Amino acid sequence: MENIYTENNTASRTMRSQMSYQKALSQYRSVHGLSRISWVTWGVVTGTIIIWCVTAFSSVLIAFGAKDNDLILQGQYWRFGTPIFLHANLLHLGLNMLNLAVLGVFLERLVGHMRFLLIYVTTGIVSIIASFYFMPQEISVGASGAIFGLVGAYSVFVLMHRRAFRKGGIPALLWLIIVIAGNLSIGFFVPNVDNYAHLGGLLSGCLLGWWFTPLYTLTQDNTLIDKHSLSRRWPLALLTIAGTLILAIIARLFIGG
Repeated sequence: MENIYTENNTASRTMRSQMSYQKALSQYRSVHGLSRISWVTWGVVTGTIIIWCVTAFSSVLIAFGAKDNDLILQGQYWRFGTPIFLHANLLHLGLNMLNLAVLGVFLERLVGHMRFLLIYVTTGIVSIIASFYFMPQEISVGASGAIFGLVGAYSVFVLMHRRAFRKGGIPALLWLIIVIAGNLSIGFFVPNVDNYAHLGGLLSGCLLGWWFTPLYTLTQDNTLIDKHSLSRRWPLALLTIAGTLILAIIARLFIGG
């Protein structure tokens, strides 16, 4: 009987702790302006759709910034970023924007507008860098690398805040694992799918999820603090891009050799 009472008492304390965490997180969101409306997500979705309407032809895609190694080597380095806003066809656009809308809405509410935008753009650039070094002959476009980055960041965020998500965190992680495995598997059987870009986005997203997303901690007086201050952490996005360039160059040298 004593053991049962102890277990029930522990469970009760855990439940109270979870409730306090949820309440503190709600207050933190209100004070720090973590809006329930995902402005950046919907802005990117809308902007990408508009861009597709203007650039719905392959020749125009190259002119507007598709990843073309020959042109990048001629000094058009902006092509490391522009491909994530371009898409090859309506199906390509629709699938990516659907995934972005579903995942982006949740992640942006959790990490805030600026962090979300930096994660999306940074992981997108990293995915294009990976494609540049490991798929040099391919001319490519698409936001899937950046979306894989969001998946990686969201997965790590859920792991770091397990008690806030409670039991719902496990199904969320399992679903993300299935999505990742499924999409990477498609890349082995469907032509014109760039798994190097997907992996680059995913890995950089995991890194940014670990050291760039908020690290919420509940103090003894039930106040929530973020140990990952954005003002100190935003340079890590640049460090991620620089580190990817260095690692890609080294890996390419070994592969080439």
